[in-house]
Amino acid sequence: MIKYKIYVLFTLIITMCTFTFVSAEEPKLLGKTIYLDPGHGGRDPGAIYKELKESNINLEITLKLKTELEKNGATVYLTRNGDYDLSKINATNHKKSDLSERAKMINESECNMYISIHLNSDPSPTWYGTQIFYTTKNEENKKIAEIMQKNIKNNLNTDRKIKQLKNMYLFDRIKKPGILVEAGFISNANDRYLLKQEEYQQKLAQTITESIVEYYKKD
Repeated sequence: MIKYKIYVLFTLIITMCTFTFVSAEEPKLLGKTIYLDPGHGGRDPGAIYKELKESNINLEITLKLKTELEKNGATVYLTRNGDYDLSKINATNHKKSDLSERAKMINESECNMYISIHLNSDPSPTWYGTQIFYTTKNEENKKIAEIMQKNIKNNLNTDRKIKQLKNMYLFDRIKKPGILVEAGFISNANDRYLLKQEEYQQKLAQTITESIVEYYKKD
């Protein structure tokens, strides 16, 4: 009987220690701040296919991504959280004003990384797939892009490769590390179908989050 009680007590101690160890593990992105930029909005809907607006899909994906990042401990900010643009009322060029405000918000923040979410479009409906773009403005950009494209290829069945951005008004002005995610082609029937699906948007958000976690493993 005494041996049994000792055995039970020993088992209980081991279980409690194991639970404490597991529960004490810090969230993987704790201490990281991510700025998310859902492209377009308001008077600028972006690419359109019939009633489908790029700006709406961008925001839907971004909100899911925000949730996933926060689950992993990150602090997340958005350049917009509704259907509006950021241009100043008296701006002579609303598009440039909108982009300038986005760059300013990101640059003046203490964020560790930015992710801009857009959709692609092409006159040819055959082009498809999620693709990551980067600038050489920050030396970390290409590293982030490579990790993310690799995981997107593995998880979302696309064979596209990273591509360098040149002479892009917004991204040439952002000094923080980060990338542009072109989540798919609104001009492609299959991509268009997928991009409207909650499940696909969630999978993309999770893949982007996993990629960010992988990138910060080097720290």
